[in-house]
Amino acid sequence: MAEIVCRQFRVTGRVQGVFYRDSTQARAATLGLCGHAINLSDGSVQVRVCGADDQVEELQSWLWHGPQLADVLEVEEQRIECSRPRQFTTG
Repeated sequence: MAEIVCRQFRVTGRVQGVFYRDSTQARAATLGLCGHAINLSDGSVQVRVCGADDQVEELQSWLWHGPQLADVLEVEEQRIECSRPRQFTTG
């Protein structure tokens, strides 16, 4: 069985107003991940995700591209304590 991990990412670039959060939610759902994607006041998006380590890694790779209109400049990763949510939400 895969190890369950939790990560938090801060994604910068043109990531607000381009369906980044909704696209992240859809991608996370296909990977069976839980967490959230929220806009931050500085124009970045925070993505917090919990799930199987390999699935979290796959989402992290996807975050560098995002939806078609996004222009991602950086994805900062932070390991966080696992408190696995039951679903993936946007805010």
